[in-house]
Amino acid sequence: MPESLFPRLEPHLLSVSKPIQYVGGELNSVSKDWDDTQVRWALMYPDAYEVGLPNQGVQILYEVLNERPWILAERTYAVWPDMEAVMREHGIPQFTVDGHRPVGAFDVFGVSFSTELGYTNLLNALDLAGIPLHAIDRTDEHPIVVAGGHAAFNPEPIADFVDAAVLGDGEEVVLAISDVIREWKDEGRPGGREELLRRLAVSGTVYVPQFYDVAYAGDGAIASVVPNRPWAPDRVRKHTLMDLDAWPYPANPLVPLAETVHERFSVEIFRGCTRGCRFCQAGMITRPVRERSIETIGAMVDNGVKKTGFEEVGLLSLSSADHTEIGDVAKGLADRYEGSNVSLSLPSTRVDAFNITLANEFSRNGRRSGLTFAPEGGSERMRKVINKMVTEEDLIRTVATAYSHGWRQVKLYFMCGLPTETDDDVLQIAELAKKVIAKGREVSGRNDIRCTVSIGGFVPKPHTPFQWAAQLDHETTDDRLRQLRETVRTDKRYGRAIGFRYHDGRPGIIEGLLSRGDRRVGRIIEAVWRDGGRFDGWSEHFSFDRWVAAAETALAGTGVDLDWFTTREREYDEVLPWDHLDSGLDKDWLWSDWEDALAVGDGTSDVEVEDCRWTPCYDCGVCPEMGTEIQIGPTGRQLLPLSVV
Repeated sequence: MPESLFPRLEPHLLSVSKPIQYVGGELNSVSKDWDDTQVRWALMYPDAYEVGLPNQGVQILYEVLNERPWILAERTYAVWPDMEAVMREHGIPQFTVDGHRPVGAFDVFGVSFSTELGYTNLLNALDLAGIPLHAIDRTDEHPIVVAGGHAAFNPEPIADFVDAAVLGDGEEVVLAISDVIREWKDEGRPGGREELLRRLAVSGTVYVPQFYDVAYAGDGAIASVVPNRPWAPDRVRKHTLMDLDAWPYPANPLVPLAETVHERFSVEIFRGCTRGCRFCQAGMITRPVRERSIETIGAMVDNGVKKTGFEEVGLLSLSSADHTEIGDVAKGLADRYEGSNVSLSLPSTRVDAFNITLANEFSRNGRRSGLTFAPEGGSERMRKVINKMVTEEDLIRTVATAYSHGWRQVKLYFMCGLPTETDDDVLQIAELAKKVIAKGREVSGRNDIRCTVSIGGFVPKPHTPFQWAAQLDHETTDDRLRQLRETVRTDKRYGRAIGFRYHDGRPGIIEGLLSRGDRRVGRIIEAVWRDGGRFDGWSEHFSFDRWVAAAETALAGTGVDLDWFTTREREYDEVLPWDHLDSGLDKDWLWSDWEDALAVGDGTSDVEVEDCRWTPCYDCGVCPEMGTEIQIGPTGRQLLPLSVV
């Protein structure tokens, strides 16, 4: 049994920032005896504790695994540079916060990526743990390194560093992986590490990169990706969890010891989205829609509030107001917690799903924070291109309703750099914000109306209709945002009422490189890490110049460069790095939707793809390919329990 590293760690805690993030012992955390378990997982969210602890994916897997008496699961997070320096100086390896055990002693090191900018933190954790960076250098004594999360739908940039990747929902897969490992260990570990990986690969739902060879054509493009073992499947399928009511997790949510980015208890009310926004990877790869019943939602909220003490409950999904029973959910929860300290919140709400009755239910306890809407595109033309079917009239009518019922603050989220976008499309964001302020002043009779415009750079993602799109270069992105900022600032009537938040275009280019890269990008990631790259998702730690320099060196002689991976449009017949990974989406359907977007952009078409929850099937391929189906209400059940105990 590995000894706790805490006695070696504790003397140094006062020398680092926020030492409490390394202590563990949170409410609802789990402590198990090492020797009483057969399979042991170290779970990592590759960012700081304050970002990683609230991550619901890791919390769910932590709980699902620990419910089995024969499995032990502990958590680890990326350490800040000051702690890294202490650990390297004193020979303290990467440790878990639950038992302070060395990560290298576990059977599985599972890492969940919601963003590709965490890749350098993965390498740092591997190195601190004493695990060889490259999978081919590991022995039977090292953990199996498994990647999951949305970024795992194209794990090729980190293929050299992970042993396996899991696509899709993790709840059932982690248990299946644990069963395979237990059986292999019980048999005396026959065939060593390769045999264990073989057993995982033949399931068809665990991708093992080393069992696939990538060949490149003379122009640098991928010629083929083929299995190099006769038993390896040609395509690896994502896993889809059906019947969310049977998996009401987290049932024992972790309560952080230190301040985190989300101080609330969150309940996922449904999974998946079929709105068909062409830019949205999350909506595409999580299909089909699977709702939790109103009864299960009520029970999860009640349980979570009692077990955490949190005073805010977030009802989460990709489009929470689309839940078929959201009105009854909102009223039932508002009734239950009226007069208490518990408040309810929704994330960003679609303009066409918002209604004032719903908003009033969520603010009944007197907490009336700003409302957030995401038109995404500044002009109506752009919104049609991305299939975000929200008109200017819809938005103005919605905000007028909100302002007339007492709201004073509205936040609007847009993207810059979408396919076919022009300078004028971006400048239309300013005009829309001005109209929002004008309407707010008109209907409320007040001048303290505010509108915050938040803008993110568009990054094309795998398994979406925009996976073939050229990414906008960072110079043009920055110029368009500069024009927009100046347009807002120089307007004497509305400028002061409009807040403006945006990021420069350079981090988006690196995210684009990592999102659509192939195995050659791994050399860049390693070079950046060796040059000190850490926490690339944090602006104060990100260095664009470091990434550019690493790309120039690592890609020399390959026939491709940074622009080839980012600002270049792809053709239909190009082999994409993730083509052998099956999200269920039909490639021809994605391509047809991409062509529709371009046709809408140039005015030769006006095609709208409606939500298949309410229309006939659009043949995206997911349900027949994955053997799944849409699961939506109404269920006819009631919100239970009916009162606060």
